[in-house]
Amino acid sequence: MAKKKSKHYVNNKDFFEAMCEYKKQYEQAEKEGKEKPQVSIYIGECIMKIAVNLSHKPNFINYPFKEEMISDGIENSLTYMHNFNPEKSQNPFAYFTQIIYYAYLRRIAKEKKHLYTKYKYGDHLLVGEGGFDIQNHDSPPIKNSKSNEWSRDHIDTFIEDFEEKLKQKKIGIKPVDVFMEEIK
Repeated sequence: MAKKKSKHYVNNKDFFEAMCEYKKQYEQAEKEGKEKPQVSIYIGECIMKIAVNLSHKPNFINYPFKEEMISDGIENSLTYMHNFNPEKSQNPFAYFTQIIYYAYLRRIAKEKKHLYTKYKYGDHLLVGEGGFDIQNHDSPPIKNSKSNEWSRDHIDTFIEDFEEKLKQKKIGIKPVDVFMEEIK
């Protein structure tokens, strides 16, 4: 009978052992006043695999700035990897997945803010009769690229939604669905 292939792309046990070794090296370097130790190739590969595979999840798959998300996740992981505490957790996979997840959320928020700024700026420009129509690589997908009307609707909706979220955040209003869950 053939051996069943594991569905896990990172071996958490090996990853934990590698992180323990890194943590020892880090603490020794800190004690001696030296630079942080270099990350092993194995740890780097694990972080890379986690970042790439997380980017394939349904809530992250369709963003056109996926490479930036992955880069942010890897950068954050390397920045905060010394905070991994083997005494508190033996699951570095979960630790780095969470770091990368929140890096993705920050990148999405940053890109939405950038897109909002671009749309608002374009909204103030007088570009012919049809108004403002952005069609470039980092704009969200547009169903009918021949129809300036749909693009205009999309932009208006995006601006309204973004401003509403800003307003709610500023005055501390929670979205209705969150509020309803809290009162249940």
